[in-house]
Order: sequence, then C-alpha cells, then structure tokens
Amino acid sequence: MMKIQLALDRMEINEAIELTRKVEDSIDWIEVGTSLIKEFGMTSVREMKQAFPFKTIVADIKTIDNARYEFEMCFEAGADVATVMGLSPLVTIEACMEVAKRYNKLVMIDLLNTTEQQKRDLMKYKEAVFCEHVSKDQQEELGEANYGNITDSLYSPDMKVAAAGGIKLDSLDLLRKTLNPEILIIGSAITKAENPAEAAAKFKQVEAK
Repeated sequence: MMKIQLALDRMEINEAIELTRKVEDSIDWIEVGTSLIKEFGMTSVREMKQAFPFKTIVADIKTIDNARYEFEMCFEAGADVATVMGLSPLVTIEACMEVAKRYNKLVMIDLLNTTEQQKRDLMKYKEAVFCEHVSKDQQEELGEANYGNITDSLYSPDMKVAAAGGIKLDSLDLLRKTLNPEILIIGSAITKAENPAEAAAKFKQVEAK
C-alpha cells in the first residue's frame, strides 16, 4: 500500500496547518516544503510537528552542503525525515546518513537531475528513501511532468522509493507500471483543489487498491 505525502509550499505556516487539518485523515506524511523552510526557517517544521505530533514530518530542506548542521537542525525541530540532493558529494550523503542514524530518523535522497551513474553510486544507502523528482520548473516552464522514462530497475524490493512532481490521479497508473513507488508526494493536486479534502480522499481510495 502506497503512502501519501502532502507537499506544502508557497503559503503561510497557519495556512499550511489549516489545510492539513482538512485532509489529515487521507494522508500519511506531511512535507514542510522548501519554500516554507526558506521563508520561515525551522519554525515551520517545529509548528507542523506540534500541530500533527503523530504524523511523519518531512523537512524538504534539499541539503547539498553543510549536511551535519542542517540535518541536526531539522531533527531537533521535530522532523522525522530530511532531504538531501542526490547530486551532492558522497561525503555530504554520508554525513546525512550518520546524523539520521544517530537521531533514529530517515534520509530522503532527492534524485532531481542526477545521472544514471550517480543513482547507481547511491544505491548502497539502502536505508534511505529514494525520491524520483520532476522539478517544479520543468512542470511550470516547460509544461512537463513525465515519469514514463523512470523505472524501478535500479531498486531492490527492500528499498523505499518515492515519486514527486506534478502527480495527478490520471498519472497513477503509469507510475505504478514504471516506478511503483511506496510514497506518493502530492502537492498542488490537493492543495490547489477546489475541495482539498475530497481530492485527498480520492488519492487515498486509489492508493488503497
């Protein structure tokens, strides 16, 4: 059964909390998006964890350097998962993994713009979550959110795989056939829906099948 991770971006903290309350029965993980962290810092992570103490909180900090400091900061603020870019130096990934292990938390490796070889080099971190990511700029500037060329061939059955970027209800069949992710990261299809609770419930229904 897939988990649904709600991606919260481009809004105030109180808006993010209010929206999440409307959909919390249909989601599993809550992502404090990069824009929230950039605008409001660790306060956004801290307040989200306080509001939803029993949900998994993902700090989408997109670390690419200064890993130990940034990951400690996220976990101290209450995050259960923090993100690092897969194109970071391996020493950075190693530092993230070490900090996460010390705090008994998870690392999500964002594979945006990584090469096939970089992905293969990262496969040794089997305890991480691997996120196949179609970028916001690719979606908005080029009008593309194509997962058709992404497959699960690199991943062993015991590895956690996530998909992010422009996911809609009508793209789930293709995702299941190609990547078959354990975690669906969904943003605007829920947050910008006319009725977010109804939209989230529809994803939950499909995810449960």
